[in-house]
Amino acid sequence: MIGKITGRIDYRSTDHVLVDVRGVGYIVFVSERTMAGLPGTGEICALFTDLVVREDLMQLYGFPTLAEKEWHRLLTSVQGVGAKASLAILGTLGVDGVSRAIALGDWNSVKAAKGIGPKIAQRVVLDLKDKAPSVMAMGGTVAQALGDAEAEVIEAPTAPVPPQNPSAQAEALSALGNLGYGPGDAAGAVAQAAGEDPSAETPALIRAALKLLAPKG
Repeated sequence: MIGKITGRIDYRSTDHVLVDVRGVGYIVFVSERTMAGLPGTGEICALFTDLVVREDLMQLYGFPTLAEKEWHRLLTSVQGVGAKASLAILGTLGVDGVSRAIALGDWNSVKAAKGIGPKIAQRVVLDLKDKAPSVMAMGGTVAQALGDAEAEVIEAPTAPVPPQNPSAQAEALSALGNLGYGPGDAAGAVAQAAGEDPSAETPALIRAALKLLAPKG
């Protein structure tokens, strides 16, 4: 299985790129958001990948971070959500947006993705709500990742990817867990706090989440 590729972009389409890895061209499907963050034709890119194999089909899907790849894996585990629908959701909301929407039960945000109806959006939220904390705690871009035994790589500098700093959310989730809050409640509070102040560091996130979790009245 191909878990990561690094190579030169030979061709860009609306929904996929052709990446040359040591003379072998890989067609990699990506979301609109990921496509916008990739370098131009002729430049080096690096993507985590998920390989879909069926009787009449083999397709690679690419992601700039492990967290996005994991969300793709979870989204496609939901009945009625295929790879293209998953990319639509991730392209519309991004990793942070998906995390917040699912942690907060906001299926209307999920429904905003192209081709996603209300029933599928509600199913996504219900099926994945308890799994949101573990993905929110993930991080790391291709450039930060250590070697992958399943990866096809070349020795070349990787292109920059959009900055991600999930450490504060992960640390806040851990702290709230140590205080006895359930994963679902903690994830929802951290997601809401992070949405209100995306640049907040761990202490500020914990304080804001605790305020949200405090009994009302």
